[in-house]
Amino acid sequence: MRHDTPPRPARAPPDVVSTGRRPAPRARPAETRRGGVARHAGRADRNVNAATPQQGANVNVKAPRHERETTRPANGNVRSGERGVNEARRPRAALTRPVPANAERRVRGRTAAGYAMITNGNWCGGEERGVWVTRLSRIADRLRLRYPGGPDAEQERHATWLELFFDLVFVLALSGVTARLGTGSPDAARIGVAIGLFVLVQWAWIGQAFYDTRFDPDDVPHRLLVLIAGAGAGAIALGVRDVPVGVLLPIGYLVVRGALLLMYLRVLTADRSNADLVAVYGAGFGTGWLLWLTSLFLPIEIRPVLWIIALGVELATPWLGRRWLSRYPVHVSHLPERLGQFTIILLGSTLTNLRDAVPTAHPPIRTLVAASLGILPPIGIWWIYTTFVASGLPVRRLGNGQAYAYLHTPAGVAVLFIGWGLGEAAREVDGGAHTMPLGVRLVYGGSLIGWMACGLGLNWFALGRLHRYRLAIGALGATPIAVVIGVPSAPTLVLAVTSAVFVGYAALVNPQLVRVREQL
Repeated sequence: MRHDTPPRPARAPPDVVSTGRRPAPRARPAETRRGGVARHAGRADRNVNAATPQQGANVNVKAPRHERETTRPANGNVRSGERGVNEARRPRAALTRPVPANAERRVRGRTAAGYAMITNGNWCGGEERGVWVTRLSRIADRLRLRYPGGPDAEQERHATWLELFFDLVFVLALSGVTARLGTGSPDAARIGVAIGLFVLVQWAWIGQAFYDTRFDPDDVPHRLLVLIAGAGAGAIALGVRDVPVGVLLPIGYLVVRGALLLMYLRVLTADRSNADLVAVYGAGFGTGWLLWLTSLFLPIEIRPVLWIIALGVELATPWLGRRWLSRYPVHVSHLPERLGQFTIILLGSTLTNLRDAVPTAHPPIRTLVAASLGILPPIGIWWIYTTFVASGLPVRRLGNGQAYAYLHTPAGVAVLFIGWGLGEAAREVDGGAHTMPLGVRLVYGGSLIGWMACGLGLNWFALGRLHRYRLAIGALGATPIAVVIGVPSAPTLVLAVTSAVFVGYAALVNPQLVRVREQL
């Protein structure tokens, strides 16, 4: 049986009965405060300023429990989710931490709320770090280096004229790397030096490409810094030929990396939301920069050891910082295009090696035939790679782009060595050799198989799996190449077999890439 009886009034504390207001909260000691402002000051203000029913105020603050009036149905039970007539929704607490009272004085041209918004409510390591970043901001303002903002991430982008001009310097650097292999069968030391120099040149280029794909402001300070980095790349191109004796290589790399670090500091002074990304690159590349600087004061015999350590630190930086870099995805159309343009530069270096192998005055017919066969593998590489990029497959799992860029390092080494092998094969034909040297065959054929393996790796990166058909095509193409480099063969036969294999490989792989794209 239901009784419609009014609810019993809630018992109020003694202080509330006598005064009609809840007692003020106790003040917290000074050591519980942070940044000069009490952590719970907002909560105390809400409790003290709460209005009472006797005042008749209707405010958006939760009233004390003894002063609320609840609406009950006839059965005396409060329905779930139903509020009282005088109980309004309590405002959500602020999402940022309290801002120091002197924030407006320390941050010129910004309010305290703006400073809290820039620091994203986390102060990024404390007030001392905030003061340090503020000083950098003031220096950037005085030098007119304020970062104006980068491109729109949703807008389709292509390489700028400045980026293309920056690429021209690296063409010279790659030519110097190929020259370190020399002529004839290279030994392990020459191969190792060439690989290390290529990774150094490519990583100097990739660092600038990742900055441009995220933050390229295309203003005057940015252009000046890129041109300075281009001058450093020119010093690298001149220094790869006399490593480790000369100092042009380390000085050039210091200029390239120093300009890039200044670009990241410029972003940090204007946008604190990128603090994690700048911290990762600043820690890794900054450590590498200091190691390169230290190498200038060491004996010549010890310099390469420090260079290898510095390069290893920079290569490991994106991998170790992937947890933070994953929050900053790269541009889905710009980065694949830029890495593709670097691949085109490598293919141009390949054709340059072929051109240098052909005599300029009255070349014999056999040399022209060898050069004509030698141009087919670069064409097959270009065909497969451009189909892969144009299909949009790299975009599906691009993320922060680091894994995609890592795969281009062994692929770039393979393309560079393929070009060197083609040039040496053409020289052997021009000299009338009956058998290609074993070292040349191993470098050339191993680079062809290595590039095919890197192509499978890029396919796995884009799809997350490998089709059996693609694996079968790869095995079918690698088998005849392995046979022709394992058996002593004439240079013309080696060129003919490898060129035919790569043309057939491209003819089978390209339709498969198109079908996969249509099925997705």
